[in-house]
Amino acid sequence: MSVEVKIPAVGESISSGVVSVWHKKSGEFVQAGDALFTLETDKVSTEITAERAGLLETLVPEGREVKIGEVVATIDDSKSAGASAPAPAKTAGPGATGEVLSPAVRRVVEEAGIDPAGLTGTGKGGRLTKADVLAAAENRRETPAAPATVSGRASGDESRFTRRKMSPLRRKIAAQLVMAQQTAAILTTFNECDMTAVQELRAREQEAFTKKNGFKLGFMPFFVKAAVAALQEVPAINSRIEDDDLIENHFYDIGVAVGTERGLVVPIVRDADKKTFAELERDIAGFAAKAREGKLKIEELQGGTFTISNGGVYGSLLSTPILNPPQSGILGMHKIMPRPMAVEGKVEIRPMMYLALSYDHRAIDGKEAVTFLIKVKEGIEQPQKLPLDF
Repeated sequence: MSVEVKIPAVGESISSGVVSVWHKKSGEFVQAGDALFTLETDKVSTEITAERAGLLETLVPEGREVKIGEVVATIDDSKSAGASAPAPAKTAGPGATGEVLSPAVRRVVEEAGIDPAGLTGTGKGGRLTKADVLAAAENRRETPAAPATVSGRASGDESRFTRRKMSPLRRKIAAQLVMAQQTAAILTTFNECDMTAVQELRAREQEAFTKKNGFKLGFMPFFVKAAVAALQEVPAINSRIEDDDLIENHFYDIGVAVGTERGLVVPIVRDADKKTFAELERDIAGFAAKAREGKLKIEELQGGTFTISNGGVYGSLLSTPILNPPQSGILGMHKIMPRPMAVEGKVEIRPMMYLALSYDHRAIDGKEAVTFLIKVKEGIEQPQKLPLDF
């Protein structure tokens, strides 16, 4: 008997997703619990598993957008592990085989702007390999461009750009950013902090911390601690506007922005005020790993009262971060740069970082924003004032 594989409900407000990768091929025998494909939505990527063993027949290709409840495959549970399905009819497609491109090959195809239908694969069964696509891209670069036509447009205009659909996550990010800009009165205030004390404290505690916990201590827990302390001093920053009400949160769920190949996601560190440095580091590192692997759960992205974004890891010296609605504040960290500073009447080279606080001016006054940023600065420059529970 054939069992339908349907797109499951993966969270509130999610009505569709994209079958980004098939982990099992049509005609392959699968066991119950095997990962069949990855469903990419506007919030998370989720691996969909087989509910029972049998012979798989896929009904939609990779890259297809599908609705919740849509049937994307069938599993014939009357077949045994040694059974094989009849080979599907060949259709025009990558490498003239009709096979689905692997994620790595598809990425190269998209970046190079090459039509895979015209390529011959050298892989097993005539499948396209990464080397096949790279060789085709190199040959195209070496081929002289065709002369311009009367209209002034070259016959190979399509090679001058690559067009592809935005992923659900990228569309969601775009909508959120536009919505934030259109609904909030965003203003950004800046300051800078001297990282000397934190660097010295981190270096001094690193060996014992690593030996005790099994992982290294980074800078982000210091900023989470400093931000929580500042939020407790200036509670207006830990608020949000809901219709005509101003809601001031008395808990501290801090979002930590993580950049991935799919886009920026913001997993939430729950009750950050109650966690030790080790617990914060473990949470942050764990979220970063899960985000890169596309394994974050929806509940790990929902909520949050304040966000911290570290553009410094990419080399950003200064930026104006955009709010993460419905939050009213976001702290931007930046690259640590040695700069000459006046210290007690003398010029010294100090490791400095610019800080940026973007805030919703409808809920937060300038004085509160400046006070908050100064409190964060004080927490970093005088870390002994923070709860140093290593």
